[in-house]
Amino acid sequence: MYYSTLNKLLQLFVALATKFFSFTNNIFMDQNAVFTDMAVEFCRHKHHKDDGLIRYYEVEVDEAMSKKLGKPCGKYATLETTAVINGENKEYTRVIDALTSCLKSYCNGCGKVLAVGLGNPDLTADALGDRVFKRLSVNRHLSANGGNDKYLCALTPNVLGMTGIESFDIISAVADRVKPDAIVVIDALTAAAANRIATAFQVTDSGITPGSGVENHRRRLDEKSLGVRTVSVGVPLVVYSSTIVRDYCECDSRPHCDMIVTPKDVDILVEDCASIIAGAINNAFGGEKVRAY
Repeated sequence: MYYSTLNKLLQLFVALATKFFSFTNNIFMDQNAVFTDMAVEFCRHKHHKDDGLIRYYEVEVDEAMSKKLGKPCGKYATLETTAVINGENKEYTRVIDALTSCLKSYCNGCGKVLAVGLGNPDLTADALGDRVFKRLSVNRHLSANGGNDKYLCALTPNVLGMTGIESFDIISAVADRVKPDAIVVIDALTAAAANRIATAFQVTDSGITPGSGVENHRRRLDEKSLGVRTVSVGVPLVVYSSTIVRDYCECDSRPHCDMIVTPKDVDILVEDCASIIAGAINNAFGGEKVRAY
C-alpha cells in the first residue's frame, strides 16, 4: 500500500511538472514571438529571381506548415526592391510592371474585380489601402450596361472604430451585390525586420486578417469566408520596437510594454507605394496602362 501511494504521488508530480514546463515554455515563446505578416520571414522561399532591381520570392504554405507556423495556407509572392526607400522614381514603372504580372497570375481568368482598400485613412502608416483606393481607375459604371465581362470597381470600408461596422460585413454585402470574380484587398503589413519597411510588396491568395499585424484581429477575409477568390496586396510599413531591439541590441526577450514603430517619412513612403500598387491594379484590371510614376 505504501509503494502504491508513493507511485501515485510520483505520477501526480510528473503530470504537474509537465504542465508547468509546458506553461512556462508557452510564456517564453509568447515573449519572444516575432510579429510579421511577411511569408519570406517565417519560411523559406520556393523560387527566387533577381533582375538587379527586383528580387522575387515565392512561398507556398501547406496544411502541415500552416499548423506549425500558425499562418494561413496559400501561395505568397514577394517582390523586394529598394526603389521606393531610395526614391528612385524612374524605376517605378519596372516595379509596376512586375507587380502587374504577379496580380494577373494570382487572378488568372478573373475579369470582374472588386478592389478593397483597408485601413484607417487618418493614420498615415495605416492609410495605404485608402491611398490606393483614391488612385484607382474604376470603370464598372461604364461597362455595367454594355455587357462587358471585364471591369474594376472599388471601395474602402474604413475601420470599425469609425463606422461601427466590421470590414467583413461591408465587403461581403458589396460582393453579394456586384458579384466580382475576384476581390483584391490592399493593406499595410507588419515586418520582422526594420530594413524591410517599404522595400517589399507581398501578394497572396490566402486572403488577409485585418489588424492581425498589430494584434487587433478582425474577421478574416478570404475565399472561404467571402465565397470569392480573394487576393491580398500589402507593403510592410511598421515594426515592433522589440524587433528593433532584437536586431540592434541582440536581445531576445520581448519587453512588457511594446510599441509599434514607423519611419519619420512614412507619409512619402505610403504615397509612393500606393502609386505603384494602384498602377499595377489599373494595368491588370482597369484597362488603363500606367507606364510612368
